[in-house]
Amino acid sequence: MKALEKIIGLFRRFPGVGPKQAERFAMYVVRASSSEIESLVEALREVKSSVRYCRECFNYAEGDLCPVCADAGRDRSVICVVERPQDLAAIEKAKSFSGVYHVLHGAVSPVAGVQPEHIRMKELLERVRASDGAVKEVIIATNPDADGEATAMYLTRLIKPYVDRITRIAYGVPLGGDIDYMDEVTLGYAMKGRIKI
Repeated sequence: MKALEKIIGLFRRFPGVGPKQAERFAMYVVRASSSEIESLVEALREVKSSVRYCRECFNYAEGDLCPVCADAGRDRSVICVVERPQDLAAIEKAKSFSGVYHVLHGAVSPVAGVQPEHIRMKELLERVRASDGAVKEVIIATNPDADGEATAMYLTRLIKPYVDRITRIAYGVPLGGDIDYMDEVTLGYAMKGRIKI
């Protein structure tokens, strides 16, 4: 059945969706009522036509600004740099950051051919420069992997002349974790990133 194979193939393109899950999604579509499918199609069209990048931070937005940038109560002197909109959402769920964000939409990865010009680094530099000293701190919250570290180092060199304080999110032992189950690299970072209490 070509139609079924086609929809399975389309679902397989979704990040994190394997063959079995794609097949389950396709079977759901086959069993769903016509009105459910029409609602899904309409929602897909609506999100594709109305969601764009925030003109300030490059998060997803339905207008010119995302909800964070539109919030006048946010501290604009602190910018948290993340790789993806999902990372921004995760930090927001923690309810511990009141500044604003900048979404890179990727990380520098020489192996994958992703250069600084392929992500939103230039826009961050322009944003920091244009603030004329109003940005006091940039928090680099890229992933703690090789690409995230390379991106963090590159960003630090790029914006250092324009910002007084550049910080990196801490990483190490998770809350509730047992030290004897941690790997050496995680424990090494935890020891280097220790704080005074």
